[in-house]
Amino acid sequence: MRGLNLDQLRTLLTVIESGSFSAAARKLHLSQPAVSVQIRELERRFAVQLIERFGKQAHATPPGRDLADAAEQILKACDDAEAAMRRYRDGWIGRVRIGTTITAQMYLLPPVLRRVSQDHPGVDLHVRNLPTGESVAAILQNEIDLGIVTMPVDQAQVTVTPLVSEQMVAIFAAGTRGLPEAVTPKHVLQHPLLLEHVNAGVHHLVMNWLADHGAAPRVRMHLGTIEAVKSAVASGLGMSIIPEMAAGWHENDLVVRPLQPPLVRTLALVEHQSKPNEPAIEIVRNAVLGLRNADTVAASKADAKRKAGSAGRRQRRR
Repeated sequence: MRGLNLDQLRTLLTVIESGSFSAAARKLHLSQPAVSVQIRELERRFAVQLIERFGKQAHATPPGRDLADAAEQILKACDDAEAAMRRYRDGWIGRVRIGTTITAQMYLLPPVLRRVSQDHPGVDLHVRNLPTGESVAAILQNEIDLGIVTMPVDQAQVTVTPLVSEQMVAIFAAGTRGLPEAVTPKHVLQHPLLLEHVNAGVHHLVMNWLADHGAAPRVRMHLGTIEAVKSAVASGLGMSIIPEMAAGWHENDLVVRPLQPPLVRTLALVEHQSKPNEPAIEIVRNAVLGLRNADTVAASKADAKRKAGSAGRRQRRR
């Protein structure tokens, strides 16, 4: 069977929408006989009546309505294909889907993403906040292309590349008394403990650190993000242990203490071992791998500090 004629399908839709052959002809800038010929050719092809006339009015028959529904989908698919090719012609490179921890998204990635956008405007970026476990699962299901997660990651099908390590710190509400110079697992037991939800990599990291040193506290409250944890701590609901980069610029609301023994959190880039190396993914991967450079990390932290300072000043003015 020969291929469908898109012009004929478009004419069918226009006749049905307009309600007459003459109105359709005006919209399509064709003569009325030309419109009639296209409809007759469609009817001849399928051997069914598609349009029935009542005087000057034209209405779709049941087969005509079914074909019109299919035609809308066909023409939309054609428009999508043309748009995709046009983007390539105009310099579009591709789309990259990233899953990342909230701290990396807020404190490390902004300068990286800004550089990619400036240097490669043909790359579309879709960034989602996902905890470590969900990022790894999304990588395996091809829902994201790259993930920034908290190590360790125990999954044979992904490639794990360490990016940057940082100290974890204890945070308390401003004005909390009797705090030691460094917080031990034993001291944690003296305060209500607030942590991110159990799927977060930081949650597992902190609980393992406590268990390794003989402490088994009850987590008084689980919250969705580290930012929510900080707000709860600042409100006096308890203490928490969070990445240093997320705690360093809230001196008006929080008291920050190092941990003893130290606890280190390492962020890593994960991707599926079988993922094709598309140009857009390679561009973003190389940019993210730049986080292994100390200068890049320092710039990211400085950028985050400026934003945090601005937010703090706005809050104080309120």
